Amino acid sequence: MSETPPETPDFDAMTRDIAEVPAVEVIVTVAVNLMSAAAVKLGLTEEGDAHKDLDEARKLVHALAGLLDASTTEISSFHAAPLRDGLKSLQLAFREASLVPDEPGQGPGEKYTGPIYG
Repeated sequence: MSETPPETPDFDAMTRDIAEVPAVEVIVTVAVNLMSAAAVKLGLTEEGDAHKDLDEARKLVHALAGLLDASTTEISSFHAAPLRDGLKSLQLAFREASLVPDEPGQGPGEKYTGPIYG
């Protein structure tokens, strides 16, 4: 029996593809992926608590806040406003899901956004 070797990724093609993507699109895509992952870890999906993990959610929300803070001057308010709204919703959801809530200003990402009250 002859096994065919697994296909190897075409790194040259991948490099050409990513070179054509504007930086704003990369930033927004990464932010949306962080938001989606955080929502899953907060138990906000249809499966609810099946994947809930507040420690993981904290890391993802904090990373999202840092990315948005760092890219404020790089992306337009057209892109930034809905991402900031989504971040705030995730921060509020985290606060509600926590058995022992963080002090204002100490929740995930609040280092970048300021205190979130809910």
